[in-house]
Amino acid sequence: METQQALDYKRIAEAISFLKENFKSQPNLGEAAAHVHLSPFHFQRMFREWAGVTPKQFLQYLSAAHAKNILKSTGATLLDTAFETGLSGTGRLHDLFIKIEGMTPGEYKNGGVLLHINYAFADTPFGSVITASTTKGICYMAFADEGQEKALAELKAVFPNAQYYPVVDLIQQNALFVFSQDWSKLDEIKLHLRGTDFQIKVWEALLKIPAGGLTTYSNLAMKAGYKGASRAVGTAVANNPVAFLIPCHRVIKSTGETGQYHWSSIRKSAIIGWEAAKTHQAV
Repeated sequence: METQQALDYKRIAEAISFLKENFKSQPNLGEAAAHVHLSPFHFQRMFREWAGVTPKQFLQYLSAAHAKNILKSTGATLLDTAFETGLSGTGRLHDLFIKIEGMTPGEYKNGGVLLHINYAFADTPFGSVITASTTKGICYMAFADEGQEKALAELKAVFPNAQYYPVVDLIQQNALFVFSQDWSKLDEIKLHLRGTDFQIKVWEALLKIPAGGLTTYSNLAMKAGYKGASRAVGTAVANNPVAFLIPCHRVIKSTGETGQYHWSSIRKSAIIGWEAAKTHQAV
């Protein structure tokens, strides 16, 4: 006899399949709930517990992914893309992209063609980093473990049509003060982030974790306003585009284990120890 947990899993798996197969018709909460024989209230709660997001958010991600594929691989107009995605017009496509991608569909289609990005490499206590900035702030920072050429290629993949300049600017210099331990300069660091509403809220919650402090994925989810969505929050943490400045290294497992880190778990442990030591010295 199947357990209730197994039955719940089957229902959510069936609901996910239903949404994937029918997203072009934009089914509402009631239609999706009826498909798995649940009330809308219980379906909403159960879906978020299992998937980490609401059915509406999941449907938005499916729609955005389909629209992105059309814009990237075809010459379709924004209107055709909207209709092909099941949306009523370009207005809804625009709203969807602003919510999910943090940019308009036109900006996504041109790959950041209007962006002018300065980039430079610098040495830190934890290895070389590439730092990129626009006039608004730091838009990207990553450890360049596999060399400068590979690091620059990965940056350009994020903004494929932007114009790049090998320039060290004041925005980058202010950001790099963090590695010289002059944390009083942190309020001068400006960030230019592109992400979904969900990702931005998670990154904002990360910025509130003090140097030398740690939190868990479940606590971070609660602070970001998404209690119970630890897995989805973990994905947002992993997609952090600005290493170190947005301190995803300060998030650990509830067991106390350091856990994974995009730029290696060994580096994560080293950064945590370095921050703890510097914070202790400052007291």
